[in-house]
Amino acid sequence: MTSSPLSPDPDQPVDPSDQARPVDPSHHARSVGASRPAHLVHTAAALRDLPRRAGSRAVVMTMGALHEGHATLIRAARSRVGPQGQVVVTVFVNPLQFGAGEDLDRYPRTLDADAELATAAGADAVFAPSVDEVYPGGEPQIRIAAGPMGTLLEGASRPGHFDGVLTVVAKLLHLTAPDLAFFGQKDAQQLAVITRMAADLNFPVEIIGVPTVREEDGLALSSRNRYLSAPERSTALALSAALFAARDRLAAEEALRARAASVGHAAQHRSAALAALGEDRAAADAHAVAYAAAGPLLGPSVARAAARAVLEDAARLYPPLTLDYLALVDPSDFTEIPDGYEGEAILAVAAKVGGTRLIDNIRLVFRAGRPEATAAHQDGTTTQDGTTTDAAAAATSAASAPSVTSTTHAALATPATPPTTPQGPLGATR
Repeated sequence: MTSSPLSPDPDQPVDPSDQARPVDPSHHARSVGASRPAHLVHTAAALRDLPRRAGSRAVVMTMGALHEGHATLIRAARSRVGPQGQVVVTVFVNPLQFGAGEDLDRYPRTLDADAELATAAGADAVFAPSVDEVYPGGEPQIRIAAGPMGTLLEGASRPGHFDGVLTVVAKLLHLTAPDLAFFGQKDAQQLAVITRMAADLNFPVEIIGVPTVREEDGLALSSRNRYLSAPERSTALALSAALFAARDRLAAEEALRARAASVGHAAQHRSAALAALGEDRAAADAHAVAYAAAGPLLGPSVARAAARAVLEDAARLYPPLTLDYLALVDPSDFTEIPDGYEGEAILAVAAKVGGTRLIDNIRLVFRAGRPEATAAHQDGTTTQDGTTTDAAAAATSAASAPSVTSTTHAALATPATPPTTPQGPLGATR
């Protein structure tokens, strides 16, 4: 969770008369039918003074620099609480979650535009506190520790990051007092630790995860995308391309195994007969089915290998992609899953392109070769226009081949279709 500084100076006192001034929603808000402007408030006292509606209160926590991904969260909150509920958007660049050498100072601060977008998406209030308002007296001596899950992946790359996230989330939950809190599934590990904190510490709030929003070419929306030059952005597409390659290769593998389950070992005899007739392509297909029937369950290895092949190609591009991690993890604790794993998993990637560090992930479902496997490969992902598309067609066509190879150039030339149907909560609710 991050903060956006106040305008003009987040560390200067704010005139009390300015504590709840309406924000002009402008033509963007009017175009989507916003009926009332959001209130921009800078202090917890001003937020408490706002009338609380009869329905539920939802909070969407942001670091500002809002984009369509944030708008999707706000719209989801608005839809959930209905017209009688209240949606509060927080804008706060949290210094506790930035490590040494990270981009705290250059993190984009666009409060006026953020308030406009929040209003257009359906927010009732924008809470944009100063650092002194959130941390009176300086950095807190007591913080919330993220535990073992907070030391893995993002936590290993950015020590202390999740302690800073949980500390500010806890404070903002106290200050905003919501019934529901909405977070993006793009930050899957963050969602998981927040969900665990809320459960372990009995926070009276429901944590709700909202599917990742992507550009048409597959790149996950992020405030940091604005740092990318055109060549860097082209290279950055390898993150989503790698994830989609893993998804499609896994779907092909499990569809092949489903076919194998239906024909059994007869496929090997069919392969030999077709080879004798010179039908090499059909024989190869039959041989692949026979191998799948007899072979071990290699779903996780197959998914990892497909993704890594794309990322290795991207490392040779100019500018190159520098991989931080690629991990296939159990969503309950973010530990690596073994071969033979059955159930939901998260394939997560982090990499640098130029000076910009990006993260992405998708959900995969491993069904150990049961016939329903291919229908389960659906990632909680939407495009900017709110549409979802199905990976089933890609899985069906890919399943007819004994192997699928993916390179960065091929993936970027024909962007993989983002998967469909939002998945359920991560671990507990996120």
